[in-house]
Amino acid sequence: MADGGNDRGNSGAGEERQRLLLNQHKEAHFTAGEIVRDVIIGVSDGLTVPFALAAGLSGANASSSIVLTAGIAEVAAGAISMGLGGYLAAKSEADNYARELKREEEEIIRVPDTEAAEVAEILAQYGIEPHEYGPVVNALRKKPQAWLDFMMKFELGLEKPDPKRALQSAFTIAIAYVLGGLVPLIPYMFIPVAGKAVVASVILTLMALLIFGYAKGYFTGNKPFKSALQTALIGAIASAAAFGMAKAVQS
Repeated sequence: MADGGNDRGNSGAGEERQRLLLNQHKEAHFTAGEIVRDVIIGVSDGLTVPFALAAGLSGANASSSIVLTAGIAEVAAGAISMGLGGYLAAKSEADNYARELKREEEEIIRVPDTEAAEVAEILAQYGIEPHEYGPVVNALRKKPQAWLDFMMKFELGLEKPDPKRALQSAFTIAIAYVLGGLVPLIPYMFIPVAGKAVVASVILTLMALLIFGYAKGYFTGNKPFKSALQTALIGAIASAAAFGMAKAVQS
């Protein structure tokens, strides 16, 4: 009886120490990846597409008012389209997860031994020996929900999606697109001559692309300066191509 009490005491002390260590160690991992991805998609397209459109119309000698009207219309349509695309993509991920969850749940009920063998195979890939993973497999078999979660994550590589993810993605992408799309149009709001406004638009948008590219590289773990130059270069090429094509068609 004394030994049993000691074991329980040691176990409780070990759990308490574990909680203490976890509370003391706060890992600074970046966990807003999905939101940042949506912002990058929205701002990147928002800066580039209206920028190219405005440059192209300016190359066709359109007035600033026409460029501004067409640009705002494109920003509105683009935001709706991009937002809808983000919604459908996130919704498809959620539907796929629900489908695979149901299939995996049925397999655990129908062929539990096979599923248990798959758990053992997964753990063995991490170098864990049979006598070590055996108790883990048995423990999971006694907890169906934990078993199901384990299979979804480690066998299929699927994370449970946030139920609000589809709407969040749609609004994030759409708002980011609008914010990015208005930048190249700002000069046309104040400069009536499109030929002069396009110069200001190019300078302003390239600066915005450099800042955005740097931030994108910083948050995604890439080289910020390289990302800034790449992003600005893509925008410059797109606008130059649109401007040149407009000039060529006009001539």
